[in-house]
Amino acid sequence: MFNDFVNDLKVVRERDPAARSLTEIAATYPGVHALWLYRMSHALWLKEFRFAARTVAAFGRLMTGVEIHPGATIKHGLFIDHATGVVIGETAEIGADVTLYQGVTLGGTSLEKTKRHPTLGDRVIVGAGAKILGPITIGDDSRVGANAVVVKSVPSDSVVVGVPGQIVSRSQRRTIDSPPDRDDLMMPDLIGSTLLSLMERVDELETRLHGQRLEKVARPSDSGIWSGEDFSI
Repeated sequence: MFNDFVNDLKVVRERDPAARSLTEIAATYPGVHALWLYRMSHALWLKEFRFAARTVAAFGRLMTGVEIHPGATIKHGLFIDHATGVVIGETAEIGADVTLYQGVTLGGTSLEKTKRHPTLGDRVIVGAGAKILGPITIGDDSRVGANAVVVKSVPSDSVVVGVPGQIVSRSQRRTIDSPPDRDDLMMPDLIGSTLLSLMERVDELETRLHGQRLEKVARPSDSGIWSGEDFSI
């Protein structure tokens, strides 16, 4: 287990540009503390010391703001960035080299005592505030956008955005040598793209009917900024 603890520190050093030393990470990173306490509670859980395991898990939640059920299965290389508000359910399974940001929930949708939490493949990245619910699978190398709500399985090498989550296949597949895909600014905006397409279609129809675009319809400027007296804040 000691080697696991050391590897957890190295993972943070590799993925967090703010990390300056292993000592700093060990002393100040709640995501690492939560993972260490999970490892202890999980070991107790496997030995059938269930009450002791839940007690350690409860202590971890109190100290770090991260709730990881001791029955969850987590492979090596998990990085919980910022940590606050992360919830990982009892039957959740997390693959190797996964990254979770703050506010992520791997939750259940059933009261049955069966597999009811998600399975995340290897190298999955889940953005801040995302909710992945039910016994679904997120394929290897996929990315879940911030605040997405995912309730159906996702194939490998996909991007998921929106509420409910919409699956976008990557035009270029990622490889082992691909750089980390962590920039939310590059995530597709499916709803925004759809609305923009509709507005362009309306402009085209207005031009055909009236010879010019009608300005009464609320729309953003060319810079993307909305303006007008019709908006009440």
